[in-house]
Amino acid sequence: MSSIWHITGLTVGLAFVATLVMVPPGVLLAWLLVRRQFPGKALVETLTMLPLVMPPVATGLILLKLMGRRGPIGRFLSSAGIEVLFTWKAVVVAMAVMGLPLVVRAARAGFEQVDRRFEDIAATLGAGPARVFLTVSLPLALPAVVAGAVLGFSRAVGEFGATVMIAGSLPGATRTLAVAIYTFTETGQDRDAALLLGVSVAIAFAALWAANRIGSTPVNSRR
Repeated sequence: MSSIWHITGLTVGLAFVATLVMVPPGVLLAWLLVRRQFPGKALVETLTMLPLVMPPVATGLILLKLMGRRGPIGRFLSSAGIEVLFTWKAVVVAMAVMGLPLVVRAARAGFEQVDRRFEDIAATLGAGPARVFLTVSLPLALPAVVAGAVLGFSRAVGEFGATVMIAGSLPGATRTLAVAIYTFTETGQDRDAALLLGVSVAIAFAALWAANRIGSTPVNSRR
């Protein structure tokens, strides 16, 4: 039973770290897609959403090629003495990449509901773009951003394919809930697999319920 709680704690902890990693770029990217026009916008949007439609294992293979010792990112990290593959850092990377599209989609929906008149008024009063974003746009879209963060966290907790590809299934280090369920099922440990399944369902249910509750109020009706 102790291993079950250790796996659960490890997964939740790494998913929380991944959420902290994915939310800032996800929110900024969502705002840029809503409020700015720039060359290659459609390409950026498509690349951001690719992990939602690609097989997670395929995404994991891309990450493996990029972060391997011969890959562009891996070569740079190796020169800096940073080891990522098959460590907890690889789990965070896989979780963040797979959860980012959900953060972007939810935050984008929130920014799209923000009345631009409020932003224009703030700009007229002398606020710069950064201040308008921090004091007007983000607060009004915050419930949608939080809902996106919860969805990204939930996706991170359930991540399997990309995690297996770049982090493996090392007990106590990279064996997350989804990976452990697969491993226990493969090795005939059905009771442990069933317990972890119940934990996964409970976390996913709670996260989805929270996301729906948080994101249900229209942006422009908030004070």
